[in-house]
Amino acid sequence: MVGFSLPFGIASVAGYETSSREFQYLASVFSGIVLCAIVYWLTGAISSLCFKSYRNLSGAQKLEWNNRGFSTVHAIVVAFASFYLLVLSDLFREDSVDGLIIDRNSTLSNTVLGVSIGYFLTDLAMIFWLYPALGGFEYVIHHGLSMFSIILALLSGQAQIYILMVLFSESTTPFVNLRWYLDIAGQKNSSLYICNGIALFVGWLVKTVFPLGFYSLLSVPPVLGIMNLFWFWKISKGLVKTLTKTTQGSKKTK
Repeated sequence: MVGFSLPFGIASVAGYETSSREFQYLASVFSGIVLCAIVYWLTGAISSLCFKSYRNLSGAQKLEWNNRGFSTVHAIVVAFASFYLLVLSDLFREDSVDGLIIDRNSTLSNTVLGVSIGYFLTDLAMIFWLYPALGGFEYVIHHGLSMFSIILALLSGQAQIYILMVLFSESTTPFVNLRWYLDIAGQKNSSLYICNGIALFVGWLVKTVFPLGFYSLLSVPPVLGIMNLFWFWKISKGLVKTLTKTTQGSKKTK
C-alpha cells in the first residue's frame, strides 16, 4: 500500500498554524490569570485608601473583598466582549457565508474564552485555598462545569455562540458583588442597596428566562441553568425580605 504524506511546505504551514493557535490559547489564559492578580492587588490598594470600612475588615473579609474586585472586572470585560461578538460584529450574522453559525469563531472570541478560563482557574484556586469561606461545593461545581464547557468550545472551535451567551449573563455579577460590598460595609438600609437589589432581581429574571432555550442544546449549560434558577430564587427571597423590612420601617416611623 502506498502511503500519502503532505508536501513539506504544507505540513510546515499546518504545524505553524497549530503552534500559533496553541500559543494564543495559552497566552489568553495566562493573561486572564495576570489580570486577576493585578486587579486583586489594585482593589486592596485603592480600597485601603478610599474606604474606611475596608480598613476595619478582618483578613478573611479583605481577601473576599479583593477577590470580588477581579470577579467584577472579569464580568464587565466578558459581558461587553460577548455583546460585541453576538450583536455588533458580523461573526454570527445569519446572512454570513462563513459556514454554520455553530462552527464560527475568531481570534477575539478565542481570546475571550481563554481569559475566562484564566479567571475561573484563579478564582477556583482561591476557593480551594480558603474553602469554604469564598464559596461551598456549589461554586466548585459551577466553576468546574464552566471551565469544562469553555475549554471544549475553545479547543473545538464550535458552539462558541452559546458559550458567549452564557458569558454575557455575567453582566449580573457586578450587582451581586455590590450587594456584598454594601452589606459588609453596613449599608443594608441605604437606598443604593435597595435599588441594586431591584436591578439584580430584574437582571437575573431576564437572564433566567431567555437563555434556557439555548441551554437545552448542550449537555453542560442545562446544569448551569438549574443553578441559575436556584440562585435567582435566593435573590428573589432576599429582595422580598429587604423590601418588607423597608416597608415596616417606614410604617414605624409614621
